[in-house]
Amino acid sequence: MAKDDITRHILSVRVQDIEGIISRVTGMFTRRGYNLISLVSARTETEGINRLTIVVDASEVVIEQVTKQLNKIVPVLKVVELEEENTIARAIMLVKVAADNSNRPQVVDAVNIFRARIVDVSPESVVVEATGTPGKLQALLDVLEPFGIRELVQSGNVALGRGPKAMAPSK
Repeated sequence: MAKDDITRHILSVRVQDIEGIISRVTGMFTRRGYNLISLVSARTETEGINRLTIVVDASEVVIEQVTKQLNKIVPVLKVVELEEENTIARAIMLVKVAADNSNRPQVVDAVNIFRARIVDVSPESVVVEATGTPGKLQALLDVLEPFGIRELVQSGNVALGRGPKAMAPSK
């Protein structure tokens, strides 16, 4: 792979849970012109520590620069690039699909095939909740699209490395 090849990277970043940390991280991406795909912030097993899952499209050179810049931000405790083959990454999607009495059974069947679930039903639509890889979520959208997608929202990835190794020392 050439140094200029842009690929998708997932960074897992442990940070202190302080005001403004998200602004500081996104500001670093903005100032440097890096292509931030998604950023998810969530609590961790340790009180006062959050984990950012950052998805970025970048070359190897740029991802190295991103990692170095993140490590310079004071409340950042640790930055790890998660390798695709050793990572479990999932996103959540909510999609409102047109579904009335005539097509609701077909929509339900499609939802069940993807192990998604219906979380709201109205006379003219259903809301589907699905989690999975971007490929799985796109495949579900492709199946539901002919019924009519009325609204869609999708989160960024959350990710963990496979196996026993953890980012934080065990208590």
